[in-house]
Amino acid sequence: MEKWEQLTDEQLIEHINAGEKGCMDVLIERYKRQVRNQARPLYLIGGDSDDLIQEGMLGLFKAIRDYRPEKSDSFKDFAALCISRQLYSAIQAAGRLKHAPLNSYVELSPELGEGISQLKEKSPEDLLIDQENIESLRREILKIATPLEQEILNAYLNGQSYTEIARHLNKDPKSIDNALQRIRRKLKKTNG
Repeated sequence: MEKWEQLTDEQLIEHINAGEKGCMDVLIERYKRQVRNQARPLYLIGGDSDDLIQEGMLGLFKAIRDYRPEKSDSFKDFAALCISRQLYSAIQAAGRLKHAPLNSYVELSPELGEGISQLKEKSPEDLLIDQENIESLRREILKIATPLEQEILNAYLNGQSYTEIARHLNKDPKSIDNALQRIRRKLKKTNG
């Protein structure tokens, strides 16, 4: 196992594709913090931060499964993109209540790979409340965020990275991060 920790991400992927399962643990351990960092500033209606972290880990698994060195520069960039897309897909699905007819969701245990730990059901009333909360949050953002902050938030929620947004708006990536943090603080302040 120690020898695997010395390998690059790309080398670990090669070993995983060759069937060496221990490499997966090393790669997951390496990217756990990144998943938490990408999930931290986000909010999931009807969920909590653990739900978002699980979605981020699912994005990491997809990155490990789908990474092709000939198509991407680095695994790190590819993983960040896959994690972001998975997180925003989960947020958008919650916003659309796309899976409302199922009235339930499955939560994976914190121990990845152990499978399903429990089934949580949502009543139609809970789903309606979630939808009302989403609309309320949208109205609140429109009230408190400047037009630039709204544009940045929309781009971010559509899966664009700080760098992509900064390039599009001719700004510094740090100013994009600052704008998103301002929106978050404003929302916390208005919601007590």
